[in-house]
Amino acid sequence: MKYVSKPVRKTDAMALVTGKPVYTNDLAPKDCLIVKVLRSPHANAWVEEIKTGTARQVGGIVAVYTYKDVPQKRFTLAGQTYPELSPYDRLILDRHLRFVGDAVAIVAGETEAAVDKALKRIKVKYKVEEPVLDIHRAKDGEILVHPEEDWEAKVPVGADNKRNLCASAVEESGDVDKVLSECKYTVDRTYHTKANQQAMMETFRTYCYMDYFGRLNVVSSTQIPFHVRRIMGTALDIPSSKVRVIKPRIGGGFGAKQTSVSEIYPAFVTWKTGRPSKILYSRYESQICSSPRHEMEIRVRAGADENGIVRAIDVYTLSNAGAYGEHSPTTVGLSGHKSIALYRHTEAYRFSYDVVYTNMQAAGAYRGYGATQGIYAVESAVNELAHMMGMDPVKIRELNMPVQGGPLPGYGDCDRAESCTMDQCMERAKEMMNWDEKYPCVDLGNGKVRGVGVAMAMQGSSIAGVDVGGADMKLNEDGSYTLGLGCADMGTGCDTILAQMAADCLETSMDNIVVFGVDTDISPYDSGSYASATTYTTGMAVVHACTELRKKICALGAEMLGEVPEDVDFDGAFVYSGDKKVSLKEIAVKGTCGNNQELQVTRTFSSPISPPPFMVGMAEVEVDKETGSAKVVDYVAVVDCGTPINPNLVRVQTEGGIAQGIGMALYEDVQYSPKGVIRNNSFMQYKIPSRLDIGDIRVEIRGSYEPSGPFGAKSVGELVIDTPCPAVTEAIYNATGVRVRELPVTPEKIAMGIIKNNLEI
Repeated sequence: MKYVSKPVRKTDAMALVTGKPVYTNDLAPKDCLIVKVLRSPHANAWVEEIKTGTARQVGGIVAVYTYKDVPQKRFTLAGQTYPELSPYDRLILDRHLRFVGDAVAIVAGETEAAVDKALKRIKVKYKVEEPVLDIHRAKDGEILVHPEEDWEAKVPVGADNKRNLCASAVEESGDVDKVLSECKYTVDRTYHTKANQQAMMETFRTYCYMDYFGRLNVVSSTQIPFHVRRIMGTALDIPSSKVRVIKPRIGGGFGAKQTSVSEIYPAFVTWKTGRPSKILYSRYESQICSSPRHEMEIRVRAGADENGIVRAIDVYTLSNAGAYGEHSPTTVGLSGHKSIALYRHTEAYRFSYDVVYTNMQAAGAYRGYGATQGIYAVESAVNELAHMMGMDPVKIRELNMPVQGGPLPGYGDCDRAESCTMDQCMERAKEMMNWDEKYPCVDLGNGKVRGVGVAMAMQGSSIAGVDVGGADMKLNEDGSYTLGLGCADMGTGCDTILAQMAADCLETSMDNIVVFGVDTDISPYDSGSYASATTYTTGMAVVHACTELRKKICALGAEMLGEVPEDVDFDGAFVYSGDKKVSLKEIAVKGTCGNNQELQVTRTFSSPISPPPFMVGMAEVEVDKETGSAKVVDYVAVVDCGTPINPNLVRVQTEGGIAQGIGMALYEDVQYSPKGVIRNNSFMQYKIPSRLDIGDIRVEIRGSYEPSGPFGAKSVGELVIDTPCPAVTEAIYNATGVRVRELPVTPEKIAMGIIKNNLEI
């Protein structure tokens, strides 16, 4: 293979680093109306009266819309395959405002100054009610976040708006309580993670225009173009055929743009006025009214025998949907399915959960999608179990980890690991970290101690039986190829890796393949870039399309040679039979003249299984025992993503995910006031790690071969954020003896824990 498994440079690299106009706002027409949203100052309130007359009189204001002007048809903004598991609980604008930042009115004008002035002139009389801000008070509480009668759950997921439940279920196998009672060692711990922000560089942004055929064109920074088309049709109460969605380059998403956060407002304005419009979220808006990670409180009970074999795991997740239910029934599932399955000897398990509505910012998708929270809890509990047993945390994992051909309890999509090098990942990580010499800690003699911690993780490769990847391969008259994709490259490099696959399948140069971005009018259907699906699912669609196109090229070449297709071969440049041959360019030209066979193939692929990638992460953390400050000085990661299609991009993905995980573990501290106001509304208050905060990150790959994947590949995009939280918190414990079970682990928590431990001594 010439390209697969090679560190090929991203196809758009030069355009991005030289500042070419490739992003949504770069491409927006100059005459776009500026769209902004008036947002609620209250966490739970009703609009009793709204006066917009003086706002409409501001020079340059074209339109002001309130709840009286929008369709009264509920929908969800979740970018998921229909029928969506997320409840239909939104209106474009609603009288009932459910969190601080909820949309009250839409203003559109010729200039930003005019819009800002008009926003200040809108007068609203609110009926303020008590909000529910505590996830423990939400279920069956007196305060209902969604009391409306037209709330609807399309799929039975245990949702009940009259109980503030967005989803609820219990899954179990075996008698968990009986097995736990038989275990010599058991732990029962509760862990808490907060609603982290994705903090991508490019905020939410969209522009819209009407074309000559009266269709609404939506150009947006989104991971889910085809889902956006359906969502816009539902929300505007128009046929989806009236909507066209185009995706330019995306300046980061990390799951935030799997929710249709910004599209609906300019879409509504353009549909009503007929004029182009755009909305650009400020960083403030991206912090207070977007789609952060779900806050989760996870209780883990786990038991092991005297030999260190984990026999039973019981996980209960209480997840905070916030004010609306986007992705809430689906994220919670990963908190158990991707964590329990890490322990292959489990005889009995129980996974139960409740997802509750609260009057807080609505949560959504974020890299890891619930697995991050669940793996943090289960891996932390196993670390605590190891300490209780006096066993090295690496050893307990070596005894229990997934192995090639071994079972994956509770995983659901695959009952066995057909491709797995977790044992090799652990062995290599241990060597890289010099674990035996550093565990549990090294006292530097100056008040600082360095501890080490370990965690393992698994994710998935697409949503089995649901996600669809699409690819269109066309031979052009000059012998080049066009690769049409429906997935969204959001900086991950999927356009590059899919072109690598196509080039090797067709035995041609990557320079000979043109990849075009997503346009729902002409691109093949694709679920979108989420759920770690692109490399695996869309990759298989590319392989199938290329394989079929080769057959068509051979068939036409054989006809030109006077042979039958079975007697010719194709080497990427010529179709030949013995000494006779015809060039690819000649075949391409023939394809445009007197030919009845199209040299174009569209293929889709959906997998009945979701083969998991695996990873081991180890952190070395230096703690100042006087101040409690902690910093990661070294992080090693060894990844099994099947066949790495592009090792450079695997490495970059891994480094980025680890950096985000370190931020979640140590820095990103979402705080609400008693009235439901987010205090962390800018990067001054919401601290994400810089390059100076994450120390050395060293990545290696221990590949396997996944028989169901393209060239043996699995996913890598989400897996890599899952190990830092448990590894870092374990390292801090080994350095200080302080076990913190609520993220982030701040210096105050460490310092107070050290003082408490000293007092108890």
